[in-house]
Amino acid sequence: MFPGMNPREMQKAMKRLGIKQEEIDAELVIIKTAGKDLLIKNPQVSKINMMGQETIQIVGSITEIERNEKIEINDEDISTVMEQTACTKEDAAAALEEAKGNLAEAILKLQNK
Repeated sequence: MFPGMNPREMQKAMKRLGIKQEEIDAELVIIKTAGKDLLIKNPQVSKINMMGQETIQIVGSITEIERNEKIEINDEDISTVMEQTACTKEDAAAALEEAKGNLAEAILKLQNK
């Protein structure tokens, strides 16, 4: 963390200050924003708790992927919506398209009809 500082001394200093750090064994991190997804490959993820405030630090190679507006709806999603709402296949597909593929939102829309 700090160049030239003994890692053991660093851990002791962090403990005195009430800082706990935990490494998370992650394979891939995905951050979804309104217009794109950020994929972080080979991440080094640390969860840091400082006096009750938790933060996450992620280091890795970042790839940005623009989102397409066309939503892919598969038969499994349609079946799930149909089972939960007892609706037709067409209604389930329409609700999923309207909800942009969000299963929970589609189910709630059909249940509240």
